[in-house]
Amino acid sequence: MALRCLTGAELLARREDARRVYAEAFSGPPWSEDASAADRFVIRLANDAHRPGFTAVGAFRNDRLVGLSTAWTTPAPFPTDRCYPQVAAALGADRTAQWLCGSREVDELALSADARGQGVGAALLGAVTANAPGGRCWLLTSVQADDAMSFYRHLGWGQATHPAPDGSGIAVFLGPAHPAHPDAAALPFPPS
Repeated sequence: MALRCLTGAELLARREDARRVYAEAFSGPPWSEDASAADRFVIRLANDAHRPGFTAVGAFRNDRLVGLSTAWTTPAPFPTDRCYPQVAAALGADRTAQWLCGSREVDELALSADARGQGVGAALLGAVTANAPGGRCWLLTSVQADDAMSFYRHLGWGQATHPAPDGSGIAVFLGPAHPAHPDAAALPFPPS
C-alpha cells in the first residue's frame, strides 16, 4: 500500500476510481447511499478541488486507488451551505469562527472494502491533516456512524459537540493537536 498526495487535477483524472471508492465506502449502513450519491460526489469534487487549501491523499495498491481523503481550509465567514448550518448551530457562532475558520476541514475519508482494517484510514487521515495550520483540523460525521465515531476517538480526535437528544444529526470532531481539543479542557463538557 502506498500513499500519494494528489493535486485536484490528479484526483479528477482518476474520477472513476474516486467514484468507485466513494460508492464502496458509503453504500452500506449507516450511510446507505445509492449510486447517485457517488455521482454527486464526483460532481462536487470538481468544485472542491478548486477550494483554497485543497489537499488530497490517495491510497494505492498496485496503482489501483483503494482509499482517499480530501480536505481544504475552512473559509471565513463560515459557509452556510451543505451541513455548515448544523455545525454552527451546535458550536455557536463564536466557537465556530474561532475553532473552525482557517482550520483544515477534512471532507471525505473513504476506503474500498478490501482496504479496511489495515490502518489505511488512519494513514490517510494523518497524511491529509499532517500540515494543518497550527495543528487545527476538524471533521464531521453522523452520530449514527458508530464505527466512524469510534475510529476518530481511537485516533485521538475529540468530539466537540453533544449528540442530538434523538440520536440523529452530526458530530464535530477536532483533531488531536487542535488548540480547542476537548482533552485540553477548552470545552464546557467532556467528550462523549
